[in-house]
Amino acid sequence: MLKIGVVGTGGMGTVHLLNYAHIKDCKVAALCDKAPAAARQAQELGLPLYTDLAEMLRQQPLDVVDVCTPTFLHKEHVTAALQAGKHVICEKPLALNLADAAAMIDLAEEKGVALLVGQVLQYSMEAGVLHSLVRSGEYGRVLDASFLRLSACPRWVKNGWLFDKSRSGHLPFDLHIHDLDLMVSLFGPPEKLDFTSCGRAGQDYREHYRFIYTYPDKSIMAEAAWYNADIPFTATWRVYFENAVVENNGQSVVAYRFDHPPHVFDTEELFKIPTGINVPPTGMFYRELSDFLSQIRAGAKGCPRRSDILTVVKILEEINLAEPSPSI
Repeated sequence: MLKIGVVGTGGMGTVHLLNYAHIKDCKVAALCDKAPAAARQAQELGLPLYTDLAEMLRQQPLDVVDVCTPTFLHKEHVTAALQAGKHVICEKPLALNLADAAAMIDLAEEKGVALLVGQVLQYSMEAGVLHSLVRSGEYGRVLDASFLRLSACPRWVKNGWLFDKSRSGHLPFDLHIHDLDLMVSLFGPPEKLDFTSCGRAGQDYREHYRFIYTYPDKSIMAEAAWYNADIPFTATWRVYFENAVVENNGQSVVAYRFDHPPHVFDTEELFKIPTGINVPPTGMFYRELSDFLSQIRAGAKGCPRRSDILTVVKILEEINLAEPSPSI
């Protein structure tokens, strides 16, 4: 039975708590958060609540520390847990710069424990289909691809930390990271990156980005946005293989070929868990956390996706360095 301490009980902390309740052979043993709402949550769950991570680590015999705090606190909380010899699950992004990400991964390797990063799109049913098609070569090699991830400006965020570039990394680290991580896991690091961005005057962040990633044999386009408009959340992609176009239209994944009827892949979630946030019930967090705990039980050490995680952070850091936020 793996005993888990959850640090940060806001949106993503709630998602993880709801999913751990369905995973066998694990138990959330304690919570750590300073927010007033955390006391009510801890009482409802019958769990001890700490406002100091060091105290929780001293008093609780934990196996795993799950860090769901805002991005700018990740290094502090992950490092403390690793120094205490605990396995760590950390919500995305691991860090806002390559140096911090590499230092945490190196520390996990030194301590002989696992550091697993919650870039959850890898566990979506749609991503599973795409990985399978690229790996099998069923439709030939990939010639071109595009990814869209568009959202209304996240006005529901409390305390404004998401809009502080030094603490969140803005839109590239919050939104585009999902598609970039999937792209890197499928095709490896790109040879070249070009991008444009735009936004209203007076904003200290860019509201829309268009990225072009160049590979020796393909080009990949991606868009990400926090629009000043109440549009529905959009997360879609289209991949052009030599012998098919495969499209995730947000509802289904369909392959189109000549002389064949469209093929709709089975992406139905058989097991859906409410998230407690503005994400519909899904099974991808369950699959992610179940896999992370399985890796820990199997003796994982360091960061199993080290290369991909560091590549993604490096690219996102380069984007933010290339375009400082405009002053208000």
